[in-house]
Amino acid sequence: MSLERPRISARVRAIAESATLKVDARAKALRAEGRPVIGFGAGEPDFPTPAHIVEAAVAACREPRFHRYTPASGLPELKDAIVRKTRRDSSYEIEASQVLVTNGGKHAVYGAFATLLDPGDEVLLPTPYWTTYPESIRLAGGIPVEVFADETQDFKVTVEQLESARTERTKALLLTSPSNPTGAVFTIEEIEAIGAWAVQHDLWVVTDEIYEHLVYDGLATASLPAVRPDLRERCIVVNGVAKTYAMTGWRVGWIIGPRDVVAAASNLQSHATSNVGNVSQIAAAAALDGGLDAVAQMKAAFERRRRTVVDMLNDVPGVRCPEPQGAFYAFPSVKDLLGRTHGRVEIATSSELASYILDHADVAAVPGEAFGAPGYLRFSYALGDDALQEGIGRIQKLFG
Repeated sequence: MSLERPRISARVRAIAESATLKVDARAKALRAEGRPVIGFGAGEPDFPTPAHIVEAAVAACREPRFHRYTPASGLPELKDAIVRKTRRDSSYEIEASQVLVTNGGKHAVYGAFATLLDPGDEVLLPTPYWTTYPESIRLAGGIPVEVFADETQDFKVTVEQLESARTERTKALLLTSPSNPTGAVFTIEEIEAIGAWAVQHDLWVVTDEIYEHLVYDGLATASLPAVRPDLRERCIVVNGVAKTYAMTGWRVGWIIGPRDVVAAASNLQSHATSNVGNVSQIAAAAALDGGLDAVAQMKAAFERRRRTVVDMLNDVPGVRCPEPQGAFYAFPSVKDLLGRTHGRVEIATSSELASYILDHADVAAVPGEAFGAPGYLRFSYALGDDALQEGIGRIQKLFG
């Protein structure tokens, strides 16, 4: 008699569902049922993709050469545009051979860790973290090691914390600035110090710069390999067009790194997905070469909404919301609302609180548990001004 084997592999069974996409899907499903749900879940700009980018894609659709397979590592046109963009925005000189074009930022994160890690390798993961990071590390056989920093230190880990978490199995650090979910931004001095520590201990750093253009209040920051040239042979930069150019659905990201690592990651991608959609790649090239005027307009709107959401959340009894310095997320503490009864419902966790708010105010936010930080909620303010004010206003009424 044979033993019944699991239908799904243990590796895939262990993956947690994307909490942000789950919240967004539930909000959309409730709206389809007629509920007036306002969703603060998905980190998705509410702006349309700029017109010149769309027109470049339309023209690409008519080009027969884009109807065929193209190099798995990316179209030369886009890789060259990424080289120019990196020089312009980061003062970091690279070559096209150091670039791999991926199916969005998530795919870039996965590809980086799948290429770097062997089973049992540890990755230091500053926490709160984006929900996909630990899953990508685990899928590659690595072990995420959480290093927590709360609002008392502006959600930014210190070199001392990283050193305390380092072991002989530590291979890499994941650094994100600006941060999802907290909006934290590391200063140039902090980035330099972390880079020096990584060099001292011969560690890799994967740095996610997807929100690089969304930094507020004139805060000066920088790309890690630009300020620490001695780390360039052990640094992978992850980026993409989704957040900066309102292109979340176009699915174009990239990896920048040492040539041997990029070649290995390209080999992996050649078997996993082959090339990214050619029309999307041409659109991304148009975005990168088209200047930053549209980006500046979107940033101005995000900055205005940031002030609104922080002020309104801080007017909710029991909520304390620090002002984010980048990205488009607010990450307030709701610990003072927990362990209490609201509307005859006992609420012990931020996950239960998020469900209560959705059920009783038709407002969707992501609980802190999804980011390794119980006691917080994440609100994306990448939605229209009217919806933002109405949504937070409902929460004010619910707890007022």
